[in-house]
Amino acid sequence: MSTPPAPRSALRSTPRFGVNYTPRRGWFHSWYDFDPALAREDLDQIAGLGLDHVRVFPLWPLLQPNRTLIRASAVDQVAQLVDVAAEAGLDVMVDGVQGHLSSFDFYPEWTRSWHHRNVFTDPEAIEAQANLLRTLGGALAGRPNLLGLQLGNELNNLVEHNPVTVADIDHYLDTLLAAARTGLGPAGAAGLVTHSAYDAAWYSDDHPFTPEASARKGDLTTVHPWVFSADCARRYGPRSPQVQHLAEYGVELAKAYADDPARPVWVQETGAPEPHIPAADAPGFARATVRNATGCTDLYGVTWWCSHDVDRSLADFPELEYTLGLFDSTGRPKPIAEALAETVAELRADPRPAEPRTTALVLDCTPGTRSISGPGGAYFEAWMRLRAEDVRPAVVPAERAEDAEYLAARGIKEIVRDL
Repeated sequence: MSTPPAPRSALRSTPRFGVNYTPRRGWFHSWYDFDPALAREDLDQIAGLGLDHVRVFPLWPLLQPNRTLIRASAVDQVAQLVDVAAEAGLDVMVDGVQGHLSSFDFYPEWTRSWHHRNVFTDPEAIEAQANLLRTLGGALAGRPNLLGLQLGNELNNLVEHNPVTVADIDHYLDTLLAAARTGLGPAGAAGLVTHSAYDAAWYSDDHPFTPEASARKGDLTTVHPWVFSADCARRYGPRSPQVQHLAEYGVELAKAYADDPARPVWVQETGAPEPHIPAADAPGFARATVRNATGCTDLYGVTWWCSHDVDRSLADFPELEYTLGLFDSTGRPKPIAEALAETVAELRADPRPAEPRTTALVLDCTPGTRSISGPGGAYFEAWMRLRAEDVRPAVVPAERAEDAEYLAARGIKEIVRDL
């Protein structure tokens, strides 16, 4: 089931710029002893960069430790964090079911061990998640700085331990999106309802989370174009056009799968993970990524990952997680923070609407050959060759390459078929 186009009143004419909030003290374990004063300190730092929003991540086991118990105090803490962000002048997107964060999976015990349930297919597990999203939506509804409610962070990371089909995922997403919308209130009068997936949804052959689901369900499309996916930065080099235009490409690829030619796309995660992007190259990467992405029409925003480095006193994180922040673990802004802040300020000082892309490269793939559109794939490399020649290519699916009305709606005048 496709979601009707989001009312344009729910969106903005200029892109948003923000950051995914990773608490400086204790990472997301800080939810166990939530301290609004410490959160306020972090959020004030973020606002000081001139960013306008954050994305926040409560932990599923704390919100719903039993299938039929949603802890009111934990829900209240999420609402309190949204209010603290408002005091800092920041809008907030709340992700509901975490789920997955930075290589760690957080499952409530009623889904594990003796009580194992497939979180995507078990009817009672689905209904429990729907109840959680309805409850969160109801608690957050009406806050003027609430951007909306997302089902959860990169839920497709949970597929490995929860085998599932495309049809199962379509049912799961439809059920949870409807629940979140019920909680928040009517579309247009309340916040956005969205979902997210990591790059496998776009690049991996036969992955059960599909590009169509990403681009047609929810109020807009979210993309998480990471330079480590398909080894992009190592394959082409950290300063390569393929890396600097990756987020732009991700937006254009997402637009190709949408039914609505004007459906907004949100670059909801992008970052500079070491060693894929060396620290010395990170400021330039940030500038190029943001500027290139803003050359896409219907861009909702760019949200950097992440606000603060993980403190090295915390064990067992992948090495890159310790240096992904705009601020280090003591709260000092890093050169990448300054580069991002300067770029955002420049773009706001001289706002220029993105021009439609008049040339499109035809994408002809099936679920089993989706990898051609990922780094290293024939389609990806053909698109990047055109981009290096100063062409600004859109992406058009083969089945719509002769659809004159569709092409006109996107401003496309020339079709390129050769890879």
